[in-house]
Amino acid sequence: MPRIYLDNAATSYPKPPGVTDAMVRFANSCGASPGRGSYSESQVAASELERCRLQLNQLINGKNPNHIIFTLNTTDALNLAIYGIYLSQQKLDSSRRLHMVTTAMDHNSVLRPFHALRDFGVDVTFITGDPETGLVDPDVFAAAITSETCLAAVIHGSNVTGTVQDIAAIADRCRSKQVPLLVDAAQTIGHLPIDVEAMGIDLMAFPGHKGLLGPLGTGGLYIRPGLEGLLEPMRQGGTGSISEHPYQPTEMPDKFECGSHNTIGLIGLSEAVTWILDQTIESLWTHERQLIGQMIAGLSELNGVHLLGPKGIDNRCGVFSIVVPRHAPSLVSEMLERDHGILTRSGLHCAPFAHQLIGSSTSSGATRLSLGPFLSNKDVDYAINAIAEVSRPPRVVATV
Repeated sequence: MPRIYLDNAATSYPKPPGVTDAMVRFANSCGASPGRGSYSESQVAASELERCRLQLNQLINGKNPNHIIFTLNTTDALNLAIYGIYLSQQKLDSSRRLHMVTTAMDHNSVLRPFHALRDFGVDVTFITGDPETGLVDPDVFAAAITSETCLAAVIHGSNVTGTVQDIAAIADRCRSKQVPLLVDAAQTIGHLPIDVEAMGIDLMAFPGHKGLLGPLGTGGLYIRPGLEGLLEPMRQGGTGSISEHPYQPTEMPDKFECGSHNTIGLIGLSEAVTWILDQTIESLWTHERQLIGQMIAGLSELNGVHLLGPKGIDNRCGVFSIVVPRHAPSLVSEMLERDHGILTRSGLHCAPFAHQLIGSSTSSGATRLSLGPFLSNKDVDYAINAIAEVSRPPRVVATV
């Protein structure tokens, strides 16, 4: 029985050739902490981090690689942005009643910090979307912004339905009201082209271990140059720079990066992004779009299977959640692995409001399949046939 990995929305597997080798090579030949010494190994480590920033900046068309802040993951990056803006606004005027806006499609990594800030007097508006597609109307989003709004946050690609929001339109509305937009690119970066300049993105949180194909424990936050003053650092500590001062440096990226980096993980991420740039994001997206169309066509033909989210390849990334009314989502995942070797994830996927919006919260969520660059047409066909078998009613054997 094959083992087909269809849980790339959680973390990507396999990684590109050379990622693990690069990490092992660094561990065996260097292993130093970047920028913490004048000896060559430390300088080599620092240059490797610089290389990673340059590559990521190239991939997203950022204006300055020093505005890519390394974090542990997307959640860490989102918290840095959300609490950083909150602390900055409180520092300016602690009496001001703040307001933030997000959507029902967003992940708990945004929902939970926003809910936590309500306990500190922050008002929050949660924009709903279309219950069939999960799409949010940019004009409805804009209408929720008030004079007290200090941050708007939106998920680019849903980790439940695969819905891809019109970020450029939402960003245009936010910028016209002078409200910074934070984008959660957990399910889109590395999968489809992202141009932060063309799309008008102010802040973008992303993982290194999903579409970017790097190791776990890596991620980042892009801060549009000029906006770094809107955020207070959540942590302070050693940076290896301006050590004579007892305050956190204001220079980028040191303002938001303190302590020793996950250097070995970022070495792996750099190698993975090198692979993506060599392949080109356009060709990877063309391949994934073809698989998306194939998956939608196959699932749409199955009786007893309900596909959540957009039913076409537009406004969609390679994340698919299905409901099989005959079985609980956890049982569908169990049968797919046990009988077919297909690895999926079932449940609410840390996005409870999204499931409420599309009507799947009462069924304990859904079973999710998510694509990666190393999957083939044959793999997708195999998965569709397996889902057909799992969803098929049992045959009734007549007794005499």
